[in-house]
Amino acid sequence: MLDYNQPIDRAKPESPQQRSQAGFNVLELANLLWRRKIAIAAAALLGATLAVTIGKSLTPRYTATAQLYVDPRELQLVDRELTPRAQDVSGMSMVVESQARLITSNSVLLKVIEQAGLDKDPEFGGGSDGRSLMSSLLGLIGLQPPAPSAAEKKEVQLAALDALNRHITVRKTEKSFIVDIEVWSTDPAKAAMLANTLTSAYLSESRNSQASAVRRATNDLSSRLKELRERLRNAETALATYKAQNNFVGTQDALISDQQLSASNQRLSAARAATMDAQARLDQIEGSRRTAADAGAIPEALQSPTIANLRAQYADARKKYAEQAGELGPRHPALRQTEKQVEDLKRTISEEIDRFAQSAKNDLTRARDFEASLNRALEAQKRQSVQLSQAAVRLRELEREADASRDVYQSFLKRSRETEEQESLNTSAARVIGEATVPQRRSFPPAMSLFAMIGFIFGALAAAAWFVAADLLFAGAAAPAPARRERKPVTEKARAPEILPAAEAARPQQVSLAPETAQALPELAAPSLQPAMVEQPLIERPLIARLQEADVIHTLGAILSTGGGVDLTRLGWPTLRPGFPLTKLLNAWRDMRAAVARRAGGKAMPVIALVGAGETTGRSVSALNFALAAARDGARVLMIDADHQAHALSNKVGRVGKSEPSKLGWLSIGSKAAREIKTVNGISVLPAGESDAGKAAEAIRKAIAQARAAGGYDLVILDGPAMPLVAGSRKLLDDTDALVAVLPTSLDINDSLEEILAGLGRAERKLVGVVLDELTPAIETRQRGRQYA
Repeated sequence: MLDYNQPIDRAKPESPQQRSQAGFNVLELANLLWRRKIAIAAAALLGATLAVTIGKSLTPRYTATAQLYVDPRELQLVDRELTPRAQDVSGMSMVVESQARLITSNSVLLKVIEQAGLDKDPEFGGGSDGRSLMSSLLGLIGLQPPAPSAAEKKEVQLAALDALNRHITVRKTEKSFIVDIEVWSTDPAKAAMLANTLTSAYLSESRNSQASAVRRATNDLSSRLKELRERLRNAETALATYKAQNNFVGTQDALISDQQLSASNQRLSAARAATMDAQARLDQIEGSRRTAADAGAIPEALQSPTIANLRAQYADARKKYAEQAGELGPRHPALRQTEKQVEDLKRTISEEIDRFAQSAKNDLTRARDFEASLNRALEAQKRQSVQLSQAAVRLRELEREADASRDVYQSFLKRSRETEEQESLNTSAARVIGEATVPQRRSFPPAMSLFAMIGFIFGALAAAAWFVAADLLFAGAAAPAPARRERKPVTEKARAPEILPAAEAARPQQVSLAPETAQALPELAAPSLQPAMVEQPLIERPLIARLQEADVIHTLGAILSTGGGVDLTRLGWPTLRPGFPLTKLLNAWRDMRAAVARRAGGKAMPVIALVGAGETTGRSVSALNFALAAARDGARVLMIDADHQAHALSNKVGRVGKSEPSKLGWLSIGSKAAREIKTVNGISVLPAGESDAGKAAEAIRKAIAQARAAGGYDLVILDGPAMPLVAGSRKLLDDTDALVAVLPTSLDINDSLEEILAGLGRAERKLVGVVLDELTPAIETRQRGRQYA
């Protein structure tokens, strides 16, 4: 872990004696005022006298107050009001405030001016002395003064209106419906009169405005009644004409055609039943005739008196035949006559039954004919009903239009009569609960005792301030001018006051700068990258830098600079703002580079690696801006992509400078695609090689050795390696001189730093700084959150 037990070179606090000498002693101030007490008392008395004189010269004002109770709910005189009433508290409060503003409206104040004659009152700008004098002179010689013109009357009235506005104050009591109306005047009786007149004018104006609104609504409704009446008449006429054209005739709720169709349907059903009955009767008669059974056993034969008489005769003849057959021989004339009589009766009964059958046939035929005629009539009525149904669509549309016009007309007519009656009703609940009385005391100016006290205090304070200021001025003029100190070169400590105290104590004193550099701003001077020959502690406290949105600008990617080379500020990443050398971020990074130079121990090209927890673009963005800051201070920087997994920097630079390595680059890490790329920013970029972690780390170590032997760079910055470290990455960190940790603020920086320190192991002693990255996008934050989860 880090060792923070280093001596801190803090500035010693200023002693109490020095502070007392630098400032003004309270005891001396009290002695000075005590010595000047007579003059201060005289000035206080003079101020009191002057204040009383001013108060006496002021015109007194008298304020009269009248109280109004403004109830926003009003009176419920009718069921349907013209305007809805406010129900919630906020709505009621708004109504009361609106009524309070109405009190000082021009319409109300003009009524007050007319009733009180304020256009002739000099206090309110009317009845000027010049016009009165001119009228008197003209009256002496018998002439009438000219009447004022309309423009002059309007001007005087507007002046009185403006003056009356200044004399009125309306206050609404909090959480109540009480409104206080305050009117001031130089005459107490006039103030009370104006307050009461104002309340009366407001109530009258409120009633008039309400009646005017109702009258306007009534006129609007009445003007629409004629048009609505004509529309209703046209709709009803069109409906009646259409009914007559299409034979829509009916009684009550049904048309005659519908009633006829229903009756025909019922008659057809009855006819069908009669036909079926006749058919059944005929079938029964025919069936009994075809069978060997008695043909007279049908209901019609049994109910017929003729058949009954014939059957009785037939029974008697049969009985007689049976008796004669037992007594007489078969050829006896009497027996033969009786037998013939039986046969005749039997034939007569059969003929009678045949007549019943013929009658049944006739009934069946008549029933069938009647049914057929009813069926034809029903079909005709059905066709007529279908035609009427099609015509009823337009009929219903006309009925709806007539009903709608009738409803609207009735509604307007009823509402017009209601509003006409409401015009004479006063539903306002506003009333005067306190009339203004003649004030007995003036409201301005206040009592003369208060004027005297205020003047006394101000006079004493003014005299005391004068004596103290004069004493300080005279004392400053008498004191000798201090000698001007000799100007010395600004050290690194004065240039970066915000760096941590431990790093400030460990930093050596810089040598004197060149004359032209010493005359420039101290923040513009870049720190030397060579180490100082001073004794260093075991480990320095890491410096902290914050990379914020205010330090960078965002540009579009893949846009080359005008010079034709690779521009690292045009990769699409946020880069440092140009022309801002005085930021805390640049000063902190300068101090980090100074610490790296001290740790390098005399090496010509110190190596610093920027590491971060996990795979994040924020580390590469911080490394790029770190290199740009060093190049801005005049250092020749070699930046190497040591992240063999993500290749974020290589992908960005290789996309816009893929043709550069083969022409300008001489340094490589083992492949043609991983050669050095020159940029227009004074930075050379060495992309990552396409190999495993161990081979890539070994190639980077060889490239650093080649660059150090060539001596063309002042600083090497490694973007990576990525965490967690592998064996090759650990060997690469062993060759570096210092480390800088990049911590995204979107995550827990303590957890991120612990993760980095745990992965570094013994290399944590090389940590010289921490960059708090506040530019990490939200998508990486969610990814890291899932990793930690």
